[in-house]
Amino acid sequence: MVLPGLLVVLSPITVGLIFKIFITKDQPLIAAEAVAGLLMVGTITGILTALFLNNGGGAWDNAKKYIETGAHGGKYLTDAQGKKVKNPTHGAAVVGDTVGDPFKDTAGPSLHVLIKLLSTITLVLAPLFI
Repeated sequence: MVLPGLLVVLSPITVGLIFKIFITKDQPLIAAEAVAGLLMVGTITGILTALFLNNGGGAWDNAKKYIETGAHGGKYLTDAQGKKVKNPTHGAAVVGDTVGDPFKDTAGPSLHVLIKLLSTITLVLAPLFI
């Protein structure tokens, strides 16, 4: 988690300084506008991705629970000889649950922290870019 944290901390600084040093021709506020644009796009992208990860992970988790209650044949099916065999639908739901648990428990909520860190760093360093 060090690299994503460094990315969030260093990206507004890098964008602001590049625009302040190299692209300040007739527009004195271009660096602040560029960092504000980075903040807006980062926030929008982070919120939408976190929303997808939280809801998608919860849906995959609930799909497995739903199948285990007996929907779509439940955990086991009965073959022609009367033996219990594993239901492939339940197997697919287990794979979905394996992916969905980290989505809803870690990846989605961590993006909220990432967005907050991005906005804090950007707003604290805003006077540097003006």
